[in-house]
Amino acid sequence: MTEFQSILFEPGRAEVADIDVTPEYFADLHLDLVLESLTAGRETYNLAPLFHRRLDRVEAVLYRQHVVRDLEREPVLSAVRAFAQGMQRMHEYLGLMHKLHYQRQKQRWFMEAVLAYCDATADFADRLAGVELASRGLSSWREYLVAYARSRAFVSLVSDVHERLDALGKVHYAIHTKGNRVRVSTYEGEPDMSEEIARTFAKFREGAAKDYRVRFPEYAEMNHVEAQILDLVVRLHPETFAEIDEFCARHSRYVDDRVKRFDREVQLYLAYLDHIAPLKSRGLAFSYPHVSTETKHEHVRHTFDLALAAKLAAQDQPIVSNDFELTGPERILVVSGPNNGGKTTFARTFGQLHHLAGLGLPVPGENARLFLPDQIFTHFEREESIETLRGKFEDELFRIHEILENATANSVLIMNESFGSTTLHDAVVVGTEVMRRIIVLDVLGVFVTFIDELSVLAESTVSMMSTVVPGDPAARTFKVVRKPADGLAYAAAIAEKYGLTYEALRRRLAT
Repeated sequence: MTEFQSILFEPGRAEVADIDVTPEYFADLHLDLVLESLTAGRETYNLAPLFHRRLDRVEAVLYRQHVVRDLEREPVLSAVRAFAQGMQRMHEYLGLMHKLHYQRQKQRWFMEAVLAYCDATADFADRLAGVELASRGLSSWREYLVAYARSRAFVSLVSDVHERLDALGKVHYAIHTKGNRVRVSTYEGEPDMSEEIARTFAKFREGAAKDYRVRFPEYAEMNHVEAQILDLVVRLHPETFAEIDEFCARHSRYVDDRVKRFDREVQLYLAYLDHIAPLKSRGLAFSYPHVSTETKHEHVRHTFDLALAAKLAAQDQPIVSNDFELTGPERILVVSGPNNGGKTTFARTFGQLHHLAGLGLPVPGENARLFLPDQIFTHFEREESIETLRGKFEDELFRIHEILENATANSVLIMNESFGSTTLHDAVVVGTEVMRRIIVLDVLGVFVTFIDELSVLAESTVSMMSTVVPGDPAARTFKVVRKPADGLAYAAAIAEKYGLTYEALRRRLAT
């Protein structure tokens, strides 16, 4: 056997990611919505812990990127999907088995689960043997799988389950009913009465006739009469059912540990590829980012909010993409512009990109180059909570203080229209002080604000603006472009605060 341990983690660095902690930034970045879509129909696999945990090493990210590149090739993907479907049947049979009450019926579904496992595993080994693989992960998995499929333990399991099912298929018996009494006896070649009855009445048939036969509903659970009949059948064939008892006891832990782990972990890749497939079919780009822990030079072309894109695609609505770049000393994108112009969406996109890159998955956009942060922080507006006994502005200050205490030069910070709950003067003073501290920390990030002065505080700040249709300031393009702040965001904030926006004035004049 080879050293294969995991399809998600490098050899020698395999982890058990079952202790699940949802990152605090997940809801702010709408990654919780992405996860909800990914895991729909895959609840058995508990994928949330795998999606929550980012990697912090370039080599670890590349290990996964190479696996996904292999999976994007049809022969490989179809082989993996066939295996996953076979294992899904196994899980369904086991799930059904645990819902049943009668032991003999449980055993029958257990044998079906073992058969599904054997078929899926043997077929997967055959399929993978004939395809070209480039990734270390899938190459080492194939080596392990082929060896396992040839092992004495697996070959014996396959032979054993087929023998038991064949023996069970040879069990025949006769049922005699008289009134409320049922008697079970050994089958001795008695004729099939249903066939005789059909032949007898065939001569009376005159063309098509209405079918008066009653179809009995099929329930997964046996009723008590069926269970008693089965108990009598067991008495007639004690050796066959004794061997089934031995089979179930002997193979109670029949799934190989590494096959079990692969079955779960590969679902993360399949779920993500399934999620982005409809977006790729609409012409949206995904790419494997060049990741680094050394340089903070970043750029992405035609990127977009993954959660919003999935929603808009389902509604057949257009999806707007954006670009950004940070070079040299640049660290913070200061985004201003009119409300409802795409600023928050842009900020979420920035955060999503860094999380997805840390998972080793393709990210929305082209020509992506991203830094691997040690932590991701978000500072979005929160509803007041009676539990904290703090007002809204005080709570914002408390949270940003906690972030600045824990952030490092290798962190990413996304701030979205913070300090909007106070006066404009206080927002300018506090926002400027917070930005100065962020600049000293040297974090990467996005600061969505109406305070234009923040974009020119230092050479590390870059001004970006959400734009409107030329000649029609009320129409948003949802494009965020690199350009100096024009002061309109500040004016718009004042107008909105005092109810002097175009929409507000039109409503008031209409009354």
